[in-house]
Amino acid sequence: MPTITVGLDGSPASLAAADWAAREAAQREALLCLVHAEDPLPSSSSLGSVPAPGAIDAQHQWAADLLLKAEARIATRHPGLRITARQTGEQAVPALLAAAEDGELLVLGSRGLGTVAGFLVGSVAQAVVARTVRPVVLVRAAERAGDEHLPDATGVGATTTPYRDVVLGLDLEQPSDAVIEFAFRAAQQRAAGLRVVHGWNPAAVYGYAAAVDAGLNEELAEETRNGLRALLRPWKDRFPGVKVHEQTVIGGAGRHLVHASRDAALVVVGRKNRRAVVGAHVGPVTHAVLQHASAPVAVVPHD
Repeated sequence: MPTITVGLDGSPASLAAADWAAREAAQREALLCLVHAEDPLPSSSSLGSVPAPGAIDAQHQWAADLLLKAEARIATRHPGLRITARQTGEQAVPALLAAAEDGELLVLGSRGLGTVAGFLVGSVAQAVVARTVRPVVLVRAAERAGDEHLPDATGVGATTTPYRDVVLGLDLEQPSDAVIEFAFRAAQQRAAGLRVVHGWNPAAVYGYAAAVDAGLNEELAEETRNGLRALLRPWKDRFPGVKVHEQTVIGGAGRHLVHASRDAALVVVGRKNRRAVVGAHVGPVTHAVLQHASAPVAVVPHD
C-alpha cells in the first residue's frame, strides 16, 4: 500500500499539514504515517550537565500525546483511513529524510507570514526539501480544505465544489518527466484543470535586438508557445481527462507562479538533485514559490 508521511511537531502549521496529508491519503487510498522526531534536549555544556530524566520523560509523553490526539482527530474526520504513528529520538532532519524514503510523499508544515499570504520556510523544512529524494509538500498553517476548492454561490470555499487548478512551473530548457507526471496525476486525482506556467526572457535568446524588434519578439513568443505545446502533447494523450491551460510569460516564472497560487489547489515545482555535501539548493524559482505562494507547494526532486 502506498504511504504518505507527515511530520508533526505540534505547531499549527504541522497540524494543518497533517489534515492535508490525511485528505491526500484518503484520495489515494494510501496509508498515512504520522512522524514526530524528539530532538534531544540541549545540555548545559558550560556546567557539564545533562537533561534531567524527568524532562526527558515529559518530552516523550508530550510527543506521545501529540500523536495520539492527531491520530484520533484524523480518524474521526476520515473513517476507514489507515493510520500509523511513530516517534523517534533522532534529530528532525535525518528522521524526516529517513521517513520520507519509505513513502511516496512527505508533507510538512510551514509557518505563515502573518497577515501576508505565503510561507516562511524554517530550517528543518528547508533542509529536508533540499535533500530528500521524494516529493515534499509544504502546507501553510492557515490552510483549510475549502481553500483548495472553488467558492460556492455565497463566495465561500466549500469542499463540495470543484477543485481549483493545479499549477505547474515548467522549464522548457530542462523539463523533468517526474515533475510533469506528478502535476498531471495531481490534477487527475482532483478532477481539476492543470495550468502550466513557463517563464522566458527574449533578451536571453537574442539580446537587445529582441527588446526593440516587435516582430522578432512575437516570433520568439510563438516558438516558445509551440515548444510548450509539443512538450505537453504526449502528456495530454496520456491523461486525456485533464484539461490543460498553457501559459508562457515574459520574465522569471517565480512571481507568475506566486500570483497563480492565489487561485490554485496545489503548485508543483521541481528541484534538481545536486550532489553537494552541504548547503540547501532549491533553485531561484522554487525558492521564490516556497517563500511567497499562498497554496500548498509540492517540490519534486529530479535528476
